[in-house]
Amino acid sequence: MNCSQFDWKGYFLGETSGMDRTGAEEHLKICPHCRQELDRLRSIRAMMETLPEEAPPRRIAFVSDKIFEPRGWARFWNSAPRLGFASASMLAAAILAHGWLMAPRPQTPPPDLAAVRAQLEAEVTRNMQAAIDKAVSDAVSRQARQAADLVAAAEQRMEERRRMDTIAFEEAFQVLQKRMNVYRASLGFGSAQ
Repeated sequence: MNCSQFDWKGYFLGETSGMDRTGAEEHLKICPHCRQELDRLRSIRAMMETLPEEAPPRRIAFVSDKIFEPRGWARFWNSAPRLGFASASMLAAAILAHGWLMAPRPQTPPPDLAAVRAQLEAEVTRNMQAAIDKAVSDAVSRQARQAADLVAAAEQRMEERRRMDTIAFEEAFQVLQKRMNVYRASLGFGSAQ
């Protein structure tokens, strides 16, 4: 059996039912720990019975004691005329505040819808024109960069082509010069005989 299922204080004070009491008594026969707990409760009761009974002390208070004087706000709340005056003052302040806060404000005329529409259209047109100008300038600068890149690439290709042609021309000229030398040499060789 589990010792925690028994309420030993209730058993000791006689607050348990018959079946619970019988089960607790059977458990006490076999459990030394629970017997020790019940003995502790009995010794506490014995010690309590040895103490003398005394009446609790009562303080004697006089009407002139400061304990009976109302404090701070208690004086105010206990005075009906003061409380009435404070209530009336608060009510008057609330009425004045309501009148001041709820005073009719001068109404502004409704805005002219045509003027607002014209203003919006002008703003939209201005924003659109700025966006178009920016897009055009971006496109022009991008095209200018692309054109400059293409021209630079074409010039580079032309320069490379010119250099290649010059080399080819020089080689052809050297070949022709060698042939001319051979021809001249062959002409001079035949005339010497």
